Amino acid sequence: MDTPQLALLSLLVGVIMGVAAALVVVAAYRARDRALAEASPRLSESAAAMLAAIAEPAVVVDASATVMGSSAAAAVFGLTDGASVPVPELRALAHGARSGTASDPVTLTLRRSTPPVEERSVIVTARAISPRLVLLLMRDVTAQERMEQMRRDFVANTSHELKTPVASVSLLAEAIQAAAEDPDQVRAFGARLQAETERLVTLTDRVMNLSRLQGADEAMRVTDVSIDDVVASAVAAHTVAAEAADVRIVVGGATGLHVPGDSRVLVDAVGNLVANAVAYSPAGSSVGIGVKDAGAAVEISVTDRGSGIAPADQERVFERFYRADQARSRRTGGTGLGLSIVKHAVQRHGGEVRLWSKPGQGATFTIRLPRADPNAKKPKKPKKIKSKTDGE
Repeated sequence: MDTPQLALLSLLVGVIMGVAAALVVVAAYRARDRALAEASPRLSESAAAMLAAIAEPAVVVDASATVMGSSAAAAVFGLTDGASVPVPELRALAHGARSGTASDPVTLTLRRSTPPVEERSVIVTARAISPRLVLLLMRDVTAQERMEQMRRDFVANTSHELKTPVASVSLLAEAIQAAAEDPDQVRAFGARLQAETERLVTLTDRVMNLSRLQGADEAMRVTDVSIDDVVASAVAAHTVAAEAADVRIVVGGATGLHVPGDSRVLVDAVGNLVANAVAYSPAGSSVGIGVKDAGAAVEISVTDRGSGIAPADQERVFERFYRADQARSRRTGGTGLGLSIVKHAVQRHGGEVRLWSKPGQGATFTIRLPRADPNAKKPKKPKKIKSKTDGE
């Protein structure tokens, strides 16, 4: 092989070796960068952007259970950048994912750190995204669980409550058939049958009202509602029953107050309290309705002169179908849904309902509602355009 060929061969070998060395160096640099990225506790820009786009609560934590990045929704559980994960179960899930022993998604109970401060049921999934960092993705299923529990309670309670009137209707129908030739007996059984039918209608209406109030998608016709009108309508609806029971309804307190809300729902809520007060007050007594200006809120109190509610029952009177006095409720035709309707109606308006009672001293139910802004501008009525013939 002559000299030029040797020179070309040497040059070719040098080029190949140079390219190989360059590739080795590039690969080494890439491996180093990858190792540094995996070992780094910092969150990459792409991971931070991913967290920002997640609507559910989600956090990335390091080996010390410190939050390195979080979605906006995670703040309700106190999980913000730089904070330490306060829940032992979450730390255990992150440790398991980092060590390669992560399990399937688990359901945990987490407490909100922002209003409303309450416990929430959350499904948590943990996945390692690097040797040091773990993604905790949470999905709040509290609403679904509550709706499912409500559905089960509704079926069980309604089935139980319907048994008595349905059985009564069936027995009365048989009695009417058996006494077909006795007009007096037929009239007596017919009157009782009418009463049981009305009870069924009332129960059905109240169940439907309560279901609408509990439905998250049920829209309210929110307007500027006059409390004077609400109280007047509620009293008017129960005046006949009060007169029949020899109970006087007395109204007092502040006037001219307004709240934002649905007047129909509020009249129904106050009316339920008035109906209960009349039913549980003895003949010759009075039911008091007082309205109070509480600054940013309006309070409507309904007081009866009944036997009061025992402390053990006060925690449960707002439950559906719960009756503190079963015998009296049956006599008065109560369904056990009135106070539950009041509670949900008030909650839909951003308010609360409170109870004060002592055995032998009656009971006072107080509805507290956010007051309408007195400085808010009301929509102006459109002005009439005057034609040339008007007023001429």
